[in-house]
Amino acid sequence: MTAQTDTPGSLTTVYQVSGMSCGHCEGSVSSEISEIAGVTSVKAVASTGEVTVVSAAPLDEEAVRAAVDEAGFELVGKA
Repeated sequence: MTAQTDTPGSLTTVYQVSGMSCGHCEGSVSSEISEIAGVTSVKAVASTGEVTVVSAAPLDEEAVRAAVDEAGFELVGKA
């Protein structure tokens, strides 16, 4: 499952990110992705490498990739 609609007007997408190993990593990735327009919630989990993003509309994957790169990690793709 790559994306699902939670409530009207919100979309949940799960991305796979490599390189996260701790809470600081989670915070860095979450902080960068949170700055993308339309993002309402981000939850990164280092142990699985999954980053769950809730947004008002589908996000440009290149914008997500740029945010993850800025945090120092690599976006593998959608989980």
